[in-house]
Amino acid sequence: MASGVKPRVKVPKKASAGDVVTIKTLISHKMESGQRKGDDGALIPRSIINRFTADFNGQNVIDVTVEPAVSTNPYFQFEALVPEAGEFKFTWYDDDGSVYETAKKIAIG
Repeated sequence: MASGVKPRVKVPKKASAGDVVTIKTLISHKMESGQRKGDDGALIPRSIINRFTADFNGQNVIDVTVEPAVSTNPYFQFEALVPEAGEFKFTWYDDDGSVYETAKKIAIG
């Protein structure tokens, strides 16, 4: 597991049924491409978030394949339809097999 990895997510606390809301996510991660050399001249092993998904009440909203060219601390912003109250689940997958998850609820009001 990469050290210091911290997911952050911004989801509105409430929306009207049928609204499209803006979701913002950021994960603190070094995103080492595997193409740089360390002080000893050896390649630094690749270590990136390689996939990001977001689900709403168990239904996939977005599924992104991430490549090494993505910068440190990947940020994703997207829109999602909110047909009812529920929970967004966000998942980031790391090259080392680690999975980072967080969830946010949204109410209808």
